[in-house]
Amino acid sequence: MAYVITEACVDVKDKACVPSCPVECIYEGGRMLYIHPDECINCGLCLSVCPVQAIYADDQVPEDQKGYIAANAEFFGDAVTGWHSPGGAGPRYVTDKDHPLVASQPKR
Repeated sequence: MAYVITEACVDVKDKACVPSCPVECIYEGGRMLYIHPDECINCGLCLSVCPVQAIYADDQVPEDQKGYIAANAEFFGDAVTGWHSPGGAGPRYVTDKDHPLVASQPKR
């Protein structure tokens, strides 16, 4: 299990979750934040501080948000950032790119 950031984060990017993550697995895209599923240790600290309730355990993502499970994982692949497993978020791993699911959303 990993945590997943969903649609409520799009164009919000509050970032309260970023410093709460003890393994730095939350990365910044252009319009939202993404959790690397292989780096997440399932501690839930990010969930507890998200002011817009955009974070869910992957097995509890609402049905209409299920596409964000793949979006969080695929964000790190060659098609979007090519980062694969960076091993920790930081200024070096910030981009203006987004997964196509996010990029296709109307601006808020």
